[in-house]
Amino acid sequence: MSLPEQTVDGSGETNGLWHPADLEGLRARYRAERDRRLRPEGTGQFGSTLPGSAFADYARDPWSPVTPREPVTGDVDVAVVGAGFGGLTTAAQLRRSGIASIRMIDTAGDVGGTWYWNRYPGVACDIESYIYLPLLEEVGAMPTRRYSPGEEIRRHAVTLARHFDLYRDTLFHTEVTAVRWLDEEDRWQIGTDRGDSFRARYVVLSGGPFSAPRLPGIPGIDRFAGHAFHTSRWDYGCTGGGPGDPRLDRLAGKRVAVIGTGATAVQVVPALAGQAGHLYVVQRTPSGVDVRDDGPTDESWWASLRPGWQKERRENFQALVHGAGAEEDLIGDAWTDTAPVRGTARLAAAAGAEDPALAMELADHQKMAEIRARVTDIVEDPETAAALQPWYRQFCKRPAFSDRYLQAFNSDRVELVDTRGRGVDEVTEKGIVVDGTEYPVDAIIFATGFDVGFDVVARTRGADLRGRQGVALAEAWADGMRTFQGWVSRGFPNLFHLGTSQNTYSVNFAHTLEEQGTHIAAVVAEAERRGDVLVEPSAAAEEAWQHTIATGAPIAEATFAFDAECTPGYYNQEGRPRRGPQFYPAGPAAFHELMDIWRRTGGMDEVLGTPARTRDGGQERA
Repeated sequence: MSLPEQTVDGSGETNGLWHPADLEGLRARYRAERDRRLRPEGTGQFGSTLPGSAFADYARDPWSPVTPREPVTGDVDVAVVGAGFGGLTTAAQLRRSGIASIRMIDTAGDVGGTWYWNRYPGVACDIESYIYLPLLEEVGAMPTRRYSPGEEIRRHAVTLARHFDLYRDTLFHTEVTAVRWLDEEDRWQIGTDRGDSFRARYVVLSGGPFSAPRLPGIPGIDRFAGHAFHTSRWDYGCTGGGPGDPRLDRLAGKRVAVIGTGATAVQVVPALAGQAGHLYVVQRTPSGVDVRDDGPTDESWWASLRPGWQKERRENFQALVHGAGAEEDLIGDAWTDTAPVRGTARLAAAAGAEDPALAMELADHQKMAEIRARVTDIVEDPETAAALQPWYRQFCKRPAFSDRYLQAFNSDRVELVDTRGRGVDEVTEKGIVVDGTEYPVDAIIFATGFDVGFDVVARTRGADLRGRQGVALAEAWADGMRTFQGWVSRGFPNLFHLGTSQNTYSVNFAHTLEEQGTHIAAVVAEAERRGDVLVEPSAAAEEAWQHTIATGAPIAEATFAFDAECTPGYYNQEGRPRRGPQFYPAGPAAFHELMDIWRRTGGMDEVLGTPARTRDGGQERA
């Protein structure tokens, strides 16, 4: 393999690549940065906010009160657990296919999922709104900006629910506690924490991976005498302002600490800078922050779009970002200039002359060198700039994008508190302690992420989920996840999974969810047409899918992020990966094409071969 001639500057970095002689030195730097952030307790360093946990108060709903109601009984056709974009788009497609009785259940007070909860100042989508927001063409909505603010996204979720009549029979502020298959009735029995007990022919599990906030288990966290809250439960009573109102007037003269520097903090910090009297940004690991380049939607461009434009634009983005390549870049943002995109282009240009793994690594180092250089170009204080530079491969953490975050550190009212990977030592009554120094503050804002679950068992939040003969899903999957195509499992008829479970991964998660919802709705429609079948894969089909997942060549960047080589984070279980996500090896574009062909060429027979016992409440059919 030949590499281009390069000259090395004083930092060891080159014009876009590391010099081959210094490549191992960079790897060593990455490993050293990873190792000093590793903690023996792994994910145990965080405290849960699930009901009954020590930090449950941090998860209370600040947006709508819990309304008393009577327990619900009876039957529905479909129960959808989760009212985020996954549940909404699946329910919308089911409604389109003729399903009349759909009940959505969610712990939130309204639809929207993560966009219901996250209403912090500066919240916005980091994926272009034209490809992120589901069903734009169907509801005739035009995003106001290239990257929609959170309140606009939440309102879009409400629009979907109204447009497809999904508020009918919904149960909000409700936690599903039991989902059990009734062998003699071919129904699912569903119980909740509000005393509900009803049956459904089909159940869709769409509990998102970013719903339950988590807090760091910092000693003394409960001793703080000031105000403390999590970003996903923002307290505007403390800060002033409101969703869509950026005036945080109650922070004037106050000392505020934001703990965490991930994707949320990258949006929160610029919103707080200049409004708080003094802002401490407490960092364990810096984010890699690229250009955002946001702006209002060009209405003349929008008017020029032709039917089918969103599908085309989404598929173009997906092909570019996930390695399939495309002749044209319809998006043209920083996502379509990430390291994997550059690596794919490099391999195509080399026409087989380069080792793929090394070519991707070199492209990654080129990109990360530019991101580190951007820090030094923007941040005026050299010590702060050095601490803000990320030393890991780009997809070890979700890339961040902002034209204001790095600039905020040039204000004398914003101070980076770099913990050098160790985190906060303790919380006192007056503030936080880092490396022996106490920082007195009036408020602590935790931008510390969520209890992320990449498999269905984790996302059921402790619900007792049992299939045929009372077998628990956790027991059935004790030796590893077992699905057919990631959405249905043997022994759990008419139960559908949404999310990353043996199917595919995309940075545009809303696109993935909408594709899954379309697929599930099509299968349910066919099951209803046949009228006497359950949706359950054959043993042979499920086993064949396990072989496909196990033996295929993985998508390099998608799987690398979940590897122990990465700096600790939620992707790799804080550097202690257990059983990570399993993906269809050929990538999302190929997976979606596979599903489409499967539906059109008789594939449904693989999941519609089990005769239904009944359609009328438990009586055998004549």
